[in-house]
Amino acid sequence: MSDEIKKNSYSADSIQALEGMEHVRMRPSMYIGDTGVRGLHHLVYEVVDNSIDEALAGHCDTIGVIINEDNSITVEDNGRGIPVDMHKKEGVSALEVVMTKIGAGGKFDKDSYKVSGGLHGVGVSCVNALSDHLRATVYRDGKIYEQEYEKGKSMYPVKQIGETTKRGTMVTFKPDATIFTQTLEYSYDTIAARMRELSFLNKGITITLTDRRHTKENGDFEGEVFHSKEGLKEFVRFLDGNRVPIISHVISMEHEKGEIPVEVALIYNDSYAENIFSYVNNINTHEGGTHLQGFRMGLTRTLKKYADASGLLEKLKFEISGDDFREGLTAIIS
Repeated sequence: MSDEIKKNSYSADSIQALEGMEHVRMRPSMYIGDTGVRGLHHLVYEVVDNSIDEALAGHCDTIGVIINEDNSITVEDNGRGIPVDMHKKEGVSALEVVMTKIGAGGKFDKDSYKVSGGLHGVGVSCVNALSDHLRATVYRDGKIYEQEYEKGKSMYPVKQIGETTKRGTMVTFKPDATIFTQTLEYSYDTIAARMRELSFLNKGITITLTDRRHTKENGDFEGEVFHSKEGLKEFVRFLDGNRVPIISHVISMEHEKGEIPVEVALIYNDSYAENIFSYVNNINTHEGGTHLQGFRMGLTRTLKKYADASGLLEKLKFEISGDDFREGLTAIIS
């Protein structure tokens, strides 16, 4: 067939049906944003999000993140452990389904997870697809199970490798150099910033970060432990560390409407800037949304009503606006 005919022929052979994992490898930016520094770090957050979901469901309180010497990442939690029994529909272990199928996960079942972040069934399988090698170890029902994968494909069926008193899931992955061509080096500060943020947003959870690439003078690895007792109140104090507060304490409130828990913390400082951060399911909503609009409207209405009732606005020769009420405000809505 000549090149001209080939160019103009559009037949059934032209239609490609890519399996989920192949599509992730061909178009990674559709799933993780980009294949640069941001995308590389996003892999870590996706695996950690699974552990956070376990914590939000009340089954886990400790998450460990390790940057290994070779820039591979290990994430371990003390949750229930990903199920390893046979998945009736897929005919393989549930662990293999979670790790190798797009759109597989427990967060679609409202009885498993009421609140969950991440890419909703895309996360850890995406990380697997974009990793040169990934090993999943599950501690469940007194036994240790393991399965390894290369570029998203399982190397062998899930096998039992021992017994244990532990429970939880451990995932170790090495990003694929053919996908992440810009860099494979993880930034400790970038990961630490996200882990600190997650500890503030999920009070009571302990997240440890260890960097095995660097050791201190005493021989211990570099690292930090992130744990917040007061959650958003501590977060606000952290954000306003270098500013002068004009009220003595952080105002905070928690409320559940329907099945949606909402938490807000705020303080005023002597600057003129407005500093509001909003989150939904632990994910920073940079573009705002109805939750941010509602907060701004509620704040303006409440303060204006109080000012009117107290006669504070009687001598003002201009109309006070929402912007005026938000000068020097630092707030977080979750």
